[in-house]
Amino acid sequence: MHLRPRGGRRARSAQGSGSGSERLQQRLARRGTGAVEAARQWPAHYVIFDLLHAGTSLTNWSHTRRRAALESLFADHRLKAPLTLCPSTTDSAVTREWLEWTAARLERLCFKRLDEPYVRGARSWRKYKVRATTEAVVGAVTGSLAAPRTVLLDRYDAAGRLQYTGRSTTLSQAAGRALADLLVSPTGTHPWQGWMFSAGWGTQRAPDVLLVEPEVVMEVAVDVARDNAGRWRHPVRPHRIRTDIGVAQIPLFGENPASP
Repeated sequence: MHLRPRGGRRARSAQGSGSGSERLQQRLARRGTGAVEAARQWPAHYVIFDLLHAGTSLTNWSHTRRRAALESLFADHRLKAPLTLCPSTTDSAVTREWLEWTAARLERLCFKRLDEPYVRGARSWRKYKVRATTEAVVGAVTGSLAAPRTVLLDRYDAAGRLQYTGRSTTLSQAAGRALADLLVSPTGTHPWQGWMFSAGWGTQRAPDVLLVEPEVVMEVAVDVARDNAGRWRHPVRPHRIRTDIGVAQIPLFGENPASP
């Protein structure tokens, strides 16, 4: 099997912690001086992981043969950044090192068969998402306080402001009952009062949410992909309620979780 890393840092920026794919979309939408400024602010590398045509179609070649041709192309023409050859390996020890690239926000590994020709949308590809366990505070729920369906999570930023950081997958009945025993309606003005939330990444549909007192800490499994605002891009998986730690003990908004 051939493995290659995939991440959200195709576009690099000194500002914020958003996803590279979102910044590339923003660059593509700009024209003229706006496009020039976006290129300066968010410089990008073109990362190449396969070669499908070199004077003739290579799609019937095995992945091993196409990879060798791609590496030769880089070597023969001395290609360098912003053209970048995607790392590739068959060594499991190397893949374990890649999984520790938390600073670069590696999002996933892709697996391909070495003897397979290129097939568009091939179902034989496998993806392994990088996940980590961390904590966040429950700021709101969908469903009801007696039977919460999903939770909307938050963390405090460095300035002490409560920031929305992501939404969970559907709670199990047992998890919902355990959480319901701890939920309390806001005793004062909630930091999210008047906010609108999206039902998910890529949609503008707004779910019905019930704000709660932000005092329940939940342990969750997250993948490291984030949107342009620094929120977890994909729904997180609830693990358990952490009654043993307080809100002040969890990571700040935008901090990376520990390595998996």
